[in-house]
Amino acid sequence: MTTATTAEEGGALRRIFANLGLLASGKIGAGLLSLCYVVIVTHALGATNYGILILLHGYTTLIGSLIAFSGFHGVVRYGNFALQAGEHGRLMRLIRFMALLEIGCGAIAILIAMVLVPFIGPRLGWSADAMRFAIPYAFAIVATVRATPYGILQIAERFDLLGFHQLINPLVRLGGCLLTLALGGGLVTFLTIWLLASLAEGLSMWALGLWILRKMRLSHGLVGPVRGTIAENEGLLPFIVTTNVDITLSEMGPKLAPLTVGWMLGPAAAGIFSLAQRASVVLQQPAQMLANSSYAVVAKLIAQQDFKGFRKAVWHSAGVATAVGVPMCLILGTFADPIMHFIGGRSFTGSGTAWILSLTAAGRLLTLGTAPVSPGLIALGLPNKSINAKLMGNLLLYPALPPLLWWLGLNGAGWHALLQSAVIAGSLLWSFRVAVRRYKRGELEVAAV
Repeated sequence: MTTATTAEEGGALRRIFANLGLLASGKIGAGLLSLCYVVIVTHALGATNYGILILLHGYTTLIGSLIAFSGFHGVVRYGNFALQAGEHGRLMRLIRFMALLEIGCGAIAILIAMVLVPFIGPRLGWSADAMRFAIPYAFAIVATVRATPYGILQIAERFDLLGFHQLINPLVRLGGCLLTLALGGGLVTFLTIWLLASLAEGLSMWALGLWILRKMRLSHGLVGPVRGTIAENEGLLPFIVTTNVDITLSEMGPKLAPLTVGWMLGPAAAGIFSLAQRASVVLQQPAQMLANSSYAVVAKLIAQQDFKGFRKAVWHSAGVATAVGVPMCLILGTFADPIMHFIGGRSFTGSGTAWILSLTAAGRLLTLGTAPVSPGLIALGLPNKSINAKLMGNLLLYPALPPLLWWLGLNGAGWHALLQSAVIAGSLLWSFRVAVRRYKRGELEVAAV
């Protein structure tokens, strides 16, 4: 019995890291492509115009994160239960329901982003050209409206396609940047490239999801009713609302920080801070990939009532992630100044800029180490615990950012990012340990839907 259980636990962990490997193959390629286009755009625009580009894109994606609906956890959790039971009609009604909800919220987000441009742009120091382009740029929100097909690919375990999809946005950006490098162009040209890349990212995910859905050969087609979706999936509505809030809170902190820096210190400071975030994303991206690759596996373990295998998979994934992240964080901290100079050029270097990268990297390390814990809590049906952690880190600590910027200048943003990550990581670990203890005492029932 022990041997069989150990084999099942090892199998779950192997599946998580096999999925992670498929995602990482695409992400590594995307990272290399991103490095190339970031070097081009930062050297071409300088810190101020690059800051305007980042602020406009950050404003648009923040509105998308706040309003658009991300329900891939609901598609994966309830879709897996329906698929395990052979209820193809229930699965298709769920997918239709989530797709309509997501597309509707995305359309509302685009309209809101357009309406707020005249009020937000001047406060963030946008140039006249950026102000004129900001309204059509709202369609970049399409890149965030892709959670339903993302969930379909996870159910089908097509992590190879998810890895491939990560190359689309950086490929479009790099191709556009190389063309601009050859023919010339300024801020509006790069904004156009970023918009086209966002459209390609969102629409291509829908194309992949629909293609795989057809290949799954389910007994029910794509077109059909959605009536009864909430009734036949007990707890669906509160689950997708809370997981959507969880994702929104996760993304809000990183998106609010550059906007606040730009609001208080100007576009150039926002450009430097954003470049530090970009350089340290080598730690953030594995965290997101690990969370995404582990959720499909741990959700299946919960559906199979294998709690021991689930617990081992979460803790082992967290340990491996931390071990991998420590040397990467040390490299970023040790060579912070030359890294910033290489990527951005002279306008991105100066007194204190190396500290920004070091502090940001340390915060990313904490995020990487606890990446599997959040999907573990969601799979247990406790998304509120993950929400509470991110609520404390991203919202309750946000008021500390302006005073830190006023007191320490740009370095205040780095210390604030580290503080946020420490609070979120500590709260997630504590909540997961409590949930495990409650289960052992029989106080927590993990039921299949």
